[in-house]
Amino acid sequence: MSDAPLLDVRGLGISFLIGGGSVHATQDVSFSVQPGERVGIVGESGCGKTITGLSLLGLLPRATTHVAGQAMFEGENLVGLPLSRMRHVRGRKISMIFQEPMSALDPVFTIGQQIGETILTHFKVDKKQARERAIEALASVGIPSPARVHDSYPHQLSGGMRQRAMIAIALVCEPKLLIADEPTTALDVTIQAQIIDLLMELSAKQGTALLFITHDLGVIAETCTRMITMYAGQVVEDAPVDSALVRPRHPYTSGLLRSLPRLSARGAVLPSIAGRVPTLRDMPTGCRFAERCAHRQEACAAPQVIEPAGGHLVRCWRHGELVLPGALTDREAAA
Repeated sequence: MSDAPLLDVRGLGISFLIGGGSVHATQDVSFSVQPGERVGIVGESGCGKTITGLSLLGLLPRATTHVAGQAMFEGENLVGLPLSRMRHVRGRKISMIFQEPMSALDPVFTIGQQIGETILTHFKVDKKQARERAIEALASVGIPSPARVHDSYPHQLSGGMRQRAMIAIALVCEPKLLIADEPTTALDVTIQAQIIDLLMELSAKQGTALLFITHDLGVIAETCTRMITMYAGQVVEDAPVDSALVRPRHPYTSGLLRSLPRLSARGAVLPSIAGRVPTLRDMPTGCRFAERCAHRQEACAAPQVIEPAGGHLVRCWRHGELVLPGALTDREAAA
């Protein structure tokens, strides 16, 4: 794996113009993704995961959104990149799988037309060659009768088939980075497992880096090597997955991990995090998790900086003194 990151995000801040003023949705978001690396971003709804992914491809409305900071991709800053140049990045170098394929796919065009448009945009091929490539792409994601599906409309396919078709669209140009935004949310458990296995296989086969955005910590544990925890628009912890599962350094990460159901604790009360994520108009000036944190002290009212802590990056001034439970004990992790 190269030392130079494929994607290097520094100080990413996203604000929206609302009612004559502006609200900050994310602040000082920094992380990197190495070539071929699989990185997961976790957190509750409203923590800024999806808009971070959308901002990297310039998919937020430019008239009402301001994006600060930088996101360097192969030496080019994606923030503020002109649309004419961004069209060469989308699909070809970076692709995205969206949460709900039925709303992401255009209902008035066939699956083949939508894959073919991507191919024709980025490669010098004719329509016959584009059709052949599209059918090959559908076959590569495990779709039976790919020629039939090529000529089908989205509403004629099941949820799992639509998701596979969207993955085919995302991967047909062999991008270097794939952003997967809750790609298994609308699917049943069996299809979820198939889609996860497919993404892992294609990532390994093509060397595609994966940025996996999800609420499902089990998916992160299974697919990713590194986990980024976001809360209220900030990165609060960035750590190797195995280390984070056993010994998280931020109370929010610990709370998320402790809320996972455990087969060994039948009949026990499932831990939960009290309260909810603050609204964009009511962000605390200090630690944004303080109101929900059982470990808060007066110093938590001051803004928190993210700093190294035992192989993690943590936005909590008490990280050196807290011993927080994770999803696994040391013994379970070693088993």
